[in-house]
Amino acid sequence: MIRKIIKTLWILLAIGVVAVVTIFVSISKGWIGYMPPVEELENPSYKFATEIFSEDDKVLGTWSYSKENRVYTAYKELSPNIINALIATEDVRFVEHSGIDAKALFRAFVKRGLMFQKNAGGGSTLSQQLAKQLFTENVARNTLQRLFQKPIEWVIAVKLERYYTKEEILSMYLNKFDFLNNAVGIKTAAHTYFGCEPKDLKLEEAATLVGMCKNPSLYNPVRFNERSRGRRNVVLEQMRKAGYITEAERDSLQALPLKLTYNRVDHKEGLATYFREYLRGVMTAPKPVKSDYRGWQMQKYYEDSLSWETNPLYGWCAKNKKKDGTNYNIYTDGLKIYTTINSRMQQYAEDAVKEHLGDYLQPVFFKEKEGSKNAPYARSLPEKRVEELLTKAMKQTERYRLMKEAGASEREIRKAFDKPEEMTVFSWKGDKDTIMSPMDSIRYYKSFLRTGFMSMDPMNGHVKAYVGGPNYVHFQYDMAMVGRRQVGSTIKPYLYTLAMENNFSPCDQVRHVEQTLITETGEPWSPRNASNKRYGEMVTLKWGLANSDNWISAYLMGKLNPYNLVKLIHSFGVRNKAIDPVVSLCLGPCEISVGEMVSAYTAFANKGIRVAPLFVTRIEDSDGNVISTFAPQMEEVISVASTYKMLVMLRAVINEGTGGRVRRYGITADMGGKTGTTNDNSDAWFMGFTPSLVSGCWVGGDERDIHFGRMTYGQGAAAALPIWAIYMKKVYDDPALGYDQQEKFKLPEGFDPCAGSETPDGEVEEIGLDDLFN
Repeated sequence: MIRKIIKTLWILLAIGVVAVVTIFVSISKGWIGYMPPVEELENPSYKFATEIFSEDDKVLGTWSYSKENRVYTAYKELSPNIINALIATEDVRFVEHSGIDAKALFRAFVKRGLMFQKNAGGGSTLSQQLAKQLFTENVARNTLQRLFQKPIEWVIAVKLERYYTKEEILSMYLNKFDFLNNAVGIKTAAHTYFGCEPKDLKLEEAATLVGMCKNPSLYNPVRFNERSRGRRNVVLEQMRKAGYITEAERDSLQALPLKLTYNRVDHKEGLATYFREYLRGVMTAPKPVKSDYRGWQMQKYYEDSLSWETNPLYGWCAKNKKKDGTNYNIYTDGLKIYTTINSRMQQYAEDAVKEHLGDYLQPVFFKEKEGSKNAPYARSLPEKRVEELLTKAMKQTERYRLMKEAGASEREIRKAFDKPEEMTVFSWKGDKDTIMSPMDSIRYYKSFLRTGFMSMDPMNGHVKAYVGGPNYVHFQYDMAMVGRRQVGSTIKPYLYTLAMENNFSPCDQVRHVEQTLITETGEPWSPRNASNKRYGEMVTLKWGLANSDNWISAYLMGKLNPYNLVKLIHSFGVRNKAIDPVVSLCLGPCEISVGEMVSAYTAFANKGIRVAPLFVTRIEDSDGNVISTFAPQMEEVISVASTYKMLVMLRAVINEGTGGRVRRYGITADMGGKTGTTNDNSDAWFMGFTPSLVSGCWVGGDERDIHFGRMTYGQGAAAALPIWAIYMKKVYDDPALGYDQQEKFKLPEGFDPCAGSETPDGEVEEIGLDDLFN
């Protein structure tokens, strides 16, 4: 009888062993459950965010899919604190086992399985947890699936130990783990919660992050500070037990409050947001196909096609392939993009916009519009027209589109738009909660002045600062490189350049009187002038440009050809094909972007050579290999002799003309520039350049009918110039940047811009440098 029982037990044991072996072999072969192929185990499919770096090696931001904002961190970049805390808390015998900790597994089986102790701890090793994160992330829906899920994890864990070192497994685990708040991976988590790199994590900070590994939602330090602190202290106690810290260290660290330096990861926030979004759009652009563009988009099709052929950065993802033959993906491939943006100069530009536009000009604008039924539109605009413009804006909203698709009538939609509701809106002092109707919010947002600013090196095209608007979260339309507005008098340097190329001189004299030109249609055109000073006197062309005189511009236009002016403007890098060759072009009715204007003005600082904006210098893959480099694109657009003459006149704009307000900001640098103001003060411009930096600024309303009623605040010298000046002052006050106010333009020795100059009646004028500069 006893023999029979023993025999039966041996048979059952053998059957059990065979069954277990069969199950594990079946799991390993993939016959039961999912077993990733060897290739996936050797190269697990991580999705790593692309990092965008400034030229001074600061991370400007990342590009990723919303749930995969992960940035790769190598083991050598991890703080020992995070490693020790992780091992002590999650797998104290990590360095001893080969994927499965038999002792911990037996303890978990006895205490949790037989004694039903919920706080007895689990038996999963770090390798098993990594296996679950990588390949068995789906939650088991029933007991049978749960029974097989653990053995599958064990087999994958053993295979991981076979293919990877302990250090690689640790770094893979920390790179993979989701710490919530869009902080996937240890690098993003360290920055999000403590504002530092993983290698700089303090012991208590590392313990906090490791504490989240048990349950990130339950121990979220942002929402549950005290609960997270308690979990942190448990981790510190585990580190004490494992011998990583002493009792005294544990006690002192446990007594500390949990302090965060929380940086929310949001692609719409941070430094250079407009720049990053522009760059993302450029790099991911597909090859232009004409049929994909509507009739009114032919200008964009022309620009995109030109960029595709001439700009290696445009459509970069579609033009470049990885080793496996697939195209690069900026959201998953962990690229490193090194831009030309200087983080400090970018900050100075954004600060300058806030200081002038937000703190000064916007309150003045609000005050001017106070009490007006038309606000923010001009008082002279008929109320019916204002209603039409607001209704048009309403129909361009996402809310309107969704309601229309749902079948709502126009009356129902308007009723919904007129109903007050709670919302959070933008203000220059921070977002504020309020109650207003969606229709009122449209009017409210249109009340804010917009701006575009760019600063670049005229020698190599490196774009140092880029601001596309007041706040990217609320005003996403980019007015630096995307939007175009009328340029007003900032077009006059092109006109004067054309004159210099046709043997005119800064010293040529013209009688200062009204000018009337005949258009191609036979109609007379007589421009108005802002001032009648020196009426009837003989004035030089230098005086005309310095004072932005419309009559002198009209005089030159009468001597030149508007078709040639259009051709010259295009040669300066302006891509807008809709520039009409009319005589009034000399006053700047055409629309050009800030980026195009800044690029064009580099020719004046660079001996007639225009350089295109350069945004990226190189791109590296996730392994640090350089896969693309980018060089400046330059083109000679005017002769050196004409450049020197233009330099003389554009300096005079600052030293004795409309740009003289720059000097009030303590800027003594040798520089040239030009102000610009369009009809009704709809657009305010200032372009300024030194030997080493060209910058431009536009300020205006969301629509042309939104503007100041008086030139006092609406002209270029008052609205745009101060942003340029505040920015430059900050740049000069930072010696680490290397810009010096003592730097001078280099003119040839003995250069006489008036040599050979002729007055209209043919007599040679003898005007020297002393006359020109005094």
